[in-house]
Amino acid sequence: MYPTELPASPVRPLDRHPAARLAVTLACAGACALAGAQQPPAPGAAPTLAPVVVTGTRSEKPLDETPIRTEVVDGAEIQRTHARTLKQALEDVPGLQLSEVHGKSGYEVSLQGLTSDQVLVLIDGLPITASTGSTVDLSQYLLTEVDHVEVVKGAASAQYGSSAMGGVINVITRPIAPGFSGEAVLDLGSHDGQNPSGRSLDPASRHARVRLDGGNVNWRYRLSGDVLHDAGFAIDPSAWARQGDAVRRGQLGARLEWLPAASTRLWLDASRYQENDSQRFNYFAPPNDVPQSKDEAITRNRLGWGGRWRGDGGLSAEVKGVSERYASDSDTYSNAFLQQSRQAAQRTDHVTAQVDLPAWRNQLWQFGLDLHRESLAQSADGSTELSGGRVRRASNELFAQNDILWSDTWELLLGLRGQHDSDFGAHFAPKASLRAKLWDGPDWKGALRASFGRGYRVPNLKERYFLFDHSALGYMVIGNPNLKPESSTSLQLGAQLSLRERLNLDVNLFDNRVSDLIQVDEANATSVNGITHFTYQNIARARTRGLEALATWRAHAGLRLRAGYTFTQTRNLDTGTELTRRPRQSLRLGLDWQPSPADTLSLRARYQSSELVDTASGGRSPAWTTLDLMFNHQLDRATTAFVGVNNLFNRQRNFGDPTDFGPLAGRFVYAGIRHEFGKTP
Repeated sequence: MYPTELPASPVRPLDRHPAARLAVTLACAGACALAGAQQPPAPGAAPTLAPVVVTGTRSEKPLDETPIRTEVVDGAEIQRTHARTLKQALEDVPGLQLSEVHGKSGYEVSLQGLTSDQVLVLIDGLPITASTGSTVDLSQYLLTEVDHVEVVKGAASAQYGSSAMGGVINVITRPIAPGFSGEAVLDLGSHDGQNPSGRSLDPASRHARVRLDGGNVNWRYRLSGDVLHDAGFAIDPSAWARQGDAVRRGQLGARLEWLPAASTRLWLDASRYQENDSQRFNYFAPPNDVPQSKDEAITRNRLGWGGRWRGDGGLSAEVKGVSERYASDSDTYSNAFLQQSRQAAQRTDHVTAQVDLPAWRNQLWQFGLDLHRESLAQSADGSTELSGGRVRRASNELFAQNDILWSDTWELLLGLRGQHDSDFGAHFAPKASLRAKLWDGPDWKGALRASFGRGYRVPNLKERYFLFDHSALGYMVIGNPNLKPESSTSLQLGAQLSLRERLNLDVNLFDNRVSDLIQVDEANATSVNGITHFTYQNIARARTRGLEALATWRAHAGLRLRAGYTFTQTRNLDTGTELTRRPRQSLRLGLDWQPSPADTLSLRARYQSSELVDTASGGRSPAWTTLDLMFNHQLDRATTAFVGVNNLFNRQRNFGDPTDFGPLAGRFVYAGIRHEFGKTP
């Protein structure tokens, strides 16, 4: 929370007109496109194969043949844009909204107007612990081992169970090849005039990562490390308050694989994440500002394991699991005196197994089960903040899927998941998807997709048991053990059309209806001894619907343009009002231009319309536009130097306006170098 009495950022002309900023963005993109169009076409390149995805069906399928619409952020995009965290890797996915986690320095994600609580984040198909007991902080996963990221929007509960109402984000780690290979990256960055030191040329951000892969036919290994230190930023470096937290992040990982036969793979994976976060802000106690600070130390220890066997004729079996421990210790100070000490500890254990049967009468059957256990303990100044102390939840889930290949044209995917929760009993969620390949000529290809799914989300442990005592500020937030699970119905209808490998068009309509939506019920708040008591309630029915459109054009071998537009309409069906923090329109533009074999220039533009912040007052956060510029130069086959500017026009929220939720960070300039081992210069 930032004080309203902070001085407002100076308003630049383009800040007052988001459309003008977008026009500048388009002008830049167009200029580069025209320049690139003058380059002679490169010799015909070999056709590229469609990437293989697994998230939509829990089985391997080429991206252009999966009946479940899947969007991919590939490794080349991660390298081009110099993403350091999962949050940065996802910034240019159309329709995906990133916002700060309340009271923390991290970011959470929402899809198709559904909240972060309703989006499931996975690492190789296994869940990652929610950093606040409810939502995953995308900044807390560094990208050393990542091959690509798959995004499925809409209800996927027939495949992944509770918490997947809004969709699934699945991080896929890179495979390990025999021999020796790896990567080392080093970069430095500056927040310009907002560096805490007040000096623009100081390296306020330092980042380094290394990955080493090796092995032979039977044994493979990986060692990785990633360190990201950011000193934060302040609109007035001489003042106490910082608008950007100082954060030190580190991630270490090790993986061992055994391949006793060509059909069998066993693996063990261990990682440790550590973070130290420091916030500095003011609390206005009339007539003075009181300096406040909060220091938080976070650790996440993750141990994964698994095995897969592939038989003849398409028979395969896989079992894998993860055990994760997440701990957070935070201390809050006022005028350098300790005011509160809070400790939280979470544990997640998850095992999944599935069997894929050989094709039978044009049908591909899949059966599986998931076993899930989680617990949460949290205390403040030695007193528990959870009703009953440590709280727990367990669920056992079975799923079945039949992929019916009617012909070369029609494919029908049917799924059913049964879930038995320790506190909420049994629930069944069906899903059906249809894909029709309508055009498949030498030039044009086209397909239609339609899907229906039932979503289901069990209230998280904080919503049921949390006791957030903020009596000093006049309120408390109290969990409700009598909450009912949320449920949803998701409809998706889309079409895809492509011209060879030059042009691709993808349009998708979506409609999500949510029942028993869980929110803090402000209307039924009560006052006890002058302290307002808020509690979670199933108080709303909601609907989100809209359109997503994506166009990709490869003008020639050295020029690629991409545009994604999303329109979202949300409604509280009980009150008829718009849902808060859901922008109606968003636009993502991308350009990659290769003027020479060694150089690549990339632009990424983002526009987001205004969003409702407060239903009672009608307050709205203003629209905003940002532009990122990246340049990569290959020094030799194995080494690349790069520079970049994020938020080139320095569009930053007005910190004096509590309804402004525009970009938090202003302009960020950086430079670095990347070297790949195992490549011959």
